[in-house]
Amino acid sequence: MTDTEIIRAILQGEKEKYRLLMEKYQPLVFRTCLGFVHYKDDADDLTQEVFIQAYQSLSAFKGESAFSTWLYRIAINASLNRIRHSKKKSILQYFKNISGVEKDPEEIFLYEAPENPEEILIRKEHSDWLGKALDSLPESQRKAIVLSKYDDLPQKEIAEIMNISEGAVEALIQRAKKNLREKLSSDSKKMINSVGKK
Repeated sequence: MTDTEIIRAILQGEKEKYRLLMEKYQPLVFRTCLGFVHYKDDADDLTQEVFIQAYQSLSAFKGESAFSTWLYRIAINASLNRIRHSKKKSILQYFKNISGVEKDPEEIFLYEAPENPEEILIRKEHSDWLGKALDSLPESQRKAIVLSKYDDLPQKEIAEIMNISEGAVEALIQRAKKNLREKLSSDSKKMINSVGKK
């Protein structure tokens, strides 16, 4: 069954078919929520909230975009609402939650698993530093770069989700990269200066 057929069946009373959509899209929703809230427990809670909200709003889905695009929007809005009402804004945990893989906002690179306490400390400091820089981005830039770099979505799909043009998505990603470079450069200079004064 296609998503449209499943949705039609649900709206006609076959509510148990909603499980098919949940099973299909649970990984997508969880990954998206985790990309914003960075804590597995929060992402689990949000995933449930997103599916409840989507179910309650299913009659409002008009099929003008793919169901996955509609669901992405709900997941993003729910995640941003959680962030606004939570003090857990650090992106640090996101990097630590993905099987030991850390991701750079510009290139997405992998680190070897640290083998000694010094490497673990350096890795933690880098994640803290990068997390603060990402959290300092304006909301629209943060959305674009999370969807692009962490969810690996093409610009066309990001444009649909954010309801903006592909050109606007590209501009947001470029501005986000520029702001991150400037923030990281500025912070590194401050760090060097503070070490020099000790």
